[in-house]
Amino acid sequence: MSANFVALAYLAAAVLFILTLKGLSSPVSALRGNLFGMTGMVLAVLTTLAKPETHNVPYILIAIAVGGSIGAIVAKRIQMTAMPELVAAMHSLVGLAAVLIAMAAFNNPAAYGIGETLHASNRIELFIGTFVGAITFTGSIIAFGKLSGKLSGKPLRFAGQHWLNLGLGIAMIAFGIAFYITPSWTPFLIMTAIALLLGVLLIVPIGGADMPVVISMLNSYSGWAAAGIGFTLNNNMLIIAGSLVGSSGAILSYIMCKAMNRAFLNVILGGFGGGEGAAADQGDGVQKTYRSGSADDAAFLMGNADSVIIVPGYGLAVARAQHAIKEMSNLLAEKGVKVRYAIHPVAGRMPGHMNVLLAEAEVPYEQVVEMDEINNEFADTDVVLVIGANDVVNPAAKNDKSSPIYGMPILEAHKARTVLVVKRSMATGYAGLDNDLFYLDKTMMVFGDAKKVVEDIIKSLV
Repeated sequence: MSANFVALAYLAAAVLFILTLKGLSSPVSALRGNLFGMTGMVLAVLTTLAKPETHNVPYILIAIAVGGSIGAIVAKRIQMTAMPELVAAMHSLVGLAAVLIAMAAFNNPAAYGIGETLHASNRIELFIGTFVGAITFTGSIIAFGKLSGKLSGKPLRFAGQHWLNLGLGIAMIAFGIAFYITPSWTPFLIMTAIALLLGVLLIVPIGGADMPVVISMLNSYSGWAAAGIGFTLNNNMLIIAGSLVGSSGAILSYIMCKAMNRAFLNVILGGFGGGEGAAADQGDGVQKTYRSGSADDAAFLMGNADSVIIVPGYGLAVARAQHAIKEMSNLLAEKGVKVRYAIHPVAGRMPGHMNVLLAEAEVPYEQVVEMDEINNEFADTDVVLVIGANDVVNPAAKNDKSSPIYGMPILEAHKARTVLVVKRSMATGYAGLDNDLFYLDKTMMVFGDAKKVVEDIIKSLV
């Protein structure tokens, strides 16, 4: 295969990857975007296999078959509620791949077409690709543990933590410089080990409320790790694909931070938030007063409303109530009620989590509205149903300057005429903060499993 043909094939794959990102920007075109991405990846892989310098193709095909089979099985079995931790696990594999490729290239550069010895530029590229990949690998494992509940979602902090991280960062760079000056396994492996440790220490102090930012940040890291290795291997396709992933992840991290009114460095240096907490009370120890009702009460209020906005959150995902909520929406629509879904950018455990869940239940795309578009409509809405969401509707973000989430953009559910909140208990949300919305006179709490409550509402509506 000629060099010109390889360049054209890689260019076509790169264009398909760009079209993938464009397609994934909207639920309407997401399927098409995925098809573009799969087609681009197949083209890139086949082109690489067809290059004259590619050897041991049968072994590569066996590895692809094994990996593809595992991926297909996992994709079939995975629940949508577990999608965030699956994404974190995939990021860890990308980071590990970057580290292993760097080690292989250092061990036998001639096999990768680099030459008999590593040039100065190659050593810099290997250093960058290795430490970014190592941090991505262990950091993603910690993120997986927090998201899956295998590790506590609460931030783990200790005295001198930031100074330790700074010292390790300086040491990692120092050994990277030593590797650059005198390429040998000792500084390379020490640098890699420090980077692996840094990946753990950077993520453990980050609380559950900041996990959406962590997911997009690790996504960006994995892309830059791949791009760094692409430079070492002189593979333009890997550089382009890695850069697309890295830059899109960085942009998404910025969007997430803006949606949470958080500075990116503040997230990296340790965010607020932990797991579910106990019911919060006032500073003087007196329990706040709230109003509760039944599923029948909720059905009556929504069935007699002109407009209803549903605010879904992670509790909806955990209860797997998306199909039930779709059925409830259909019944309300038959009664002439206008139903829409309000989506906060950081609802759930990863960007777009709620959109994917609703798409799985075949909720019409035109009913799913982003925060900036729907916030002005809450004041004219009869009933808002908050189901499984908490922090993204907390009025303290607008009214309480002492609150850790003050300034965070929220869905302004508190402006509606009536607010219904479906929750298991009065426990605090993932950020560990009490929610003023629950204690408003216009709010009615409906306690129970989200799916069971919605199914009871459906029975009352029929």
